[in-house]
Amino acid sequence: MALLKSTKVFVCLGNITPSLGVMSARNSSWWGGVQMGPPDPILGVTEAFKRDTNPKKMNLGVGAYRDDQGKPFVLSCVRKAEALIAAKQLDKEYLGIGGLGDFTKACAQLALGADNEVLKSGRNITVQTISGTGSLRIGANFLSRFHGGSRDVYLPKPSWGNHTPIFRDAGMQLKAYRYYDPSTCGFDFNGALEDISKIPEQSVILLHACAHNPTGVDPKPEQWKEMSDIVKKRNLLVFFDMAYQGFASGDIDRDAWAVRYFIEQGHNILLSQSFAKNMGLYGERVGGFSVVCKDNEEAKRVESQLKILIRPIYSNPPMNGARIATTILNTPDLRALWLEEVHGMANRIIKMREQLAAGLKKNGSTHNWQHVIDQIGMFCFTGLKPEQVERITKEFSVYMTKDGRISMAGVSSGNVEYLAEAIHAVSK
Repeated sequence: MALLKSTKVFVCLGNITPSLGVMSARNSSWWGGVQMGPPDPILGVTEAFKRDTNPKKMNLGVGAYRDDQGKPFVLSCVRKAEALIAAKQLDKEYLGIGGLGDFTKACAQLALGADNEVLKSGRNITVQTISGTGSLRIGANFLSRFHGGSRDVYLPKPSWGNHTPIFRDAGMQLKAYRYYDPSTCGFDFNGALEDISKIPEQSVILLHACAHNPTGVDPKPEQWKEMSDIVKKRNLLVFFDMAYQGFASGDIDRDAWAVRYFIEQGHNILLSQSFAKNMGLYGERVGGFSVVCKDNEEAKRVESQLKILIRPIYSNPPMNGARIATTILNTPDLRALWLEEVHGMANRIIKMREQLAAGLKKNGSTHNWQHVIDQIGMFCFTGLKPEQVERITKEFSVYMTKDGRISMAGVSSGNVEYLAEAIHAVSK
């Protein structure tokens, strides 16, 4: 009997002791020092837009293509590629660390051109990545670990907002060179040349291949040539970000011109690619990262180290989007349909630019809005000041980022006149 009582006491104490420990742990926190971070500037615009009840409201912050009815657009070539893939009843096994081989080959050919000497000599390496962001981060990590020169990376001012944390978090030091001229809403060519000519040798310079984000301002071919000469004289390592090939002008070769020219001039570049915009594969996260090397042997060594970098981050990339992109690029009729569709998307945006500029003139605006037409790609730097942006949002429910950047993909034939009226009202 005494033994039973003792056992009961022991069990009871055993139940009490852990519960006290649990309560103690619940009342303390490992994360008490974690501060609330600022909201994402783009997502914040979208959230405010969702709360707005104005039937005429416009969301010009999101960087995703919309059709002329303002709806998300899935390309016909994508639907057909998906049907072909589904019919094959393929497995869902892991891809290799470097991704789908047919995709990386097609990805490099799209960027460089199928007959490029770099591809024929095998002195490039391309790995599949998690869209453009993942590509840039793999590239930044590679630079941080292996670039023997400066750890400085020079970004155009301004640049895509995510460039800064990508390179900073990889351990690179952020610097800037002049790019956008607010007085003309155009390219500050002289300022860019002057700044680039002073960048220390062996630094990294990031260039937007086409459809510069956020300004929509691109150098002309003659300006690219002068920039290439100065970059070569300064012995700078070029990192191209090409997120809009085909989507900018509607011509995949024209949009890749700068990348191909720099390689022709002897630059062994780094290249980030994304298929989010030009194939509408946003959620599939399809991208590529390429390194142009001295020779085939160097390319093999670089490939081995890229795989070592990728393995502990995400092990290997997703399969479905790569299969879609590969099927489109390697199936002649689907490739032809894709080129037609991406040309149509680009042309719709170009048409909206023209109609917006015409609408502003029609409303009696005395400002020069030629930059709206001259800029290219998804985004337009309107030139609106922060206080004007605040007014257009409050009075007209037109949502954009505070710097006056708008996504032209959010403009349609049904709302372009309203947008012109709103911009004129806050800028006159």
